[in-house]
Amino acid sequence: MEYFLLSVGLFLLIKGADVFVDGASAVAGKFGVPSFMIGLTVVSLGTSAPEAAISISASISGSGSISLGNVIGSNIFNLLMVIGVTSLFTPLGAKEDLIRRDMPVNIIASGALAIVILDGVIGRIEAIFLLAALGAYLFFVIKGAIGSRSDDGGQKQYPWVLSILMILGGLASIMFGGDLVVDNARIIAANFGMSELLIGLTVVAFGTSLPELVTSIVAVRKGETGIAVGNAVGSCLFNILFILGITGVIKPLPAGSELIADTVFLAIASVIVYIFAARKRSIGRLDGALCVILYAIYTAFIIMRAL
Repeated sequence: MEYFLLSVGLFLLIKGADVFVDGASAVAGKFGVPSFMIGLTVVSLGTSAPEAAISISASISGSGSISLGNVIGSNIFNLLMVIGVTSLFTPLGAKEDLIRRDMPVNIIASGALAIVILDGVIGRIEAIFLLAALGAYLFFVIKGAIGSRSDDGGQKQYPWVLSILMILGGLASIMFGGDLVVDNARIIAANFGMSELLIGLTVVAFGTSLPELVTSIVAVRKGETGIAVGNAVGSCLFNILFILGITGVIKPLPAGSELIADTVFLAIASVIVYIFAARKRSIGRLDGALCVILYAIYTAFIIMRAL
């Protein structure tokens, strides 16, 4: 029964995120927001909603390891698997703003997270700092978007009322699905003698990152490679600054010493993806294959560490 409920929870997370993204993108499109900016902000926030739902639910229920492991594992998956797999379809173009502003900010955020958890906890003061950093980042993103408003027709169009209902319904599905995933992941972990941290870094991280993977693959197939990269990088930023910020404010997050290695690896992965993108202003198939191989090596490492 736990596996069935876990599957139901993941389905609600993915479908809820999909409906939320469509509704939010339709609203943003009515205001003439460019598709690249939607990918970096609205779509990134929407596809990060499953991580937010699970992390907040896990924190409240006392499973801080799932909460923090979910964010770190999801970010590693976003950078290496989402970007890696989608670039195998076609080289991913990287916008100048993405290389000059967003990727460096992601590197800084990942490095800062590694430093923050050295004392074994993400406290409320540190969480407030993360939220403040998110506010500053969004300010510069929005400021950079001023004057570049356009209607590229890339978003699905829905009536206003339907768009709002899709946003609300998507969020409700995400929250309910998040509760199901956390509760049943904890039961499965206990049954197999697996730590909550390993479950958070692998099963839960993979499940909640499926919206990013699906969204990016669909974007690439439609020729919107900028949205694919922007979605992955933007989701990483929202995961660290927003999700850990909100979760840490609600309840300080304990961070085990074993997470230091995972967070350092996340920072290294952020640098590697940046180098790939900045070198030729695109991420090619060979770069993507190397990203997938790195993720496979990392997964083998955390499984062996847990044995």
